[in-house]
Amino acid sequence: MNDPRDFVAHEAALLDERRFDDWLALFADDGHYWVPLLGAAQADPFTHNSLAYEDRLLLQLRVERLKNPRAHSQHPASHSQHVLQPSRIEEENDGEVRLRTPFLYVEARGEGQILLSGTARHHLIRTSTGWSIREKRIDLLNATRALPAVQLFI
Repeated sequence: MNDPRDFVAHEAALLDERRFDDWLALFADDGHYWVPLLGAAQADPFTHNSLAYEDRLLLQLRVERLKNPRAHSQHPASHSQHVLQPSRIEEENDGEVRLRTPFLYVEARGEGQILLSGTARHHLIRTSTGWSIREKRIDLLNATRALPAVQLFI
């Protein structure tokens, strides 16, 4: 997959198909998943609280929890649907690319359903096997409001 925009669509499809191990494999060893509390206004994950800031180890633990048949929060299992606008490349140089992708995210569990919207920002690096995620940042629209418990990955 040469086009990084295709990579972003593939990544969302893996989440929607509950292929969490394959999704996790897309992250670089030093990769991070970040959901800032202040949305796009937050400059970094260190000077203010975040909704999530997880390295590969924490992501692995979340994936293992989601797969565990005794995970109470997954009875019934959660399912997601990402609806993406076309990704736009914001910066590209020397084997790295930064993309911006507006999205709608729906997560359903049992009779309940939540809808979130925002912008996904991917920092991808080129490796010998293709693209890897160095950072996936999710800037939620109105992130500072009270949010429902999201079980999966936006």
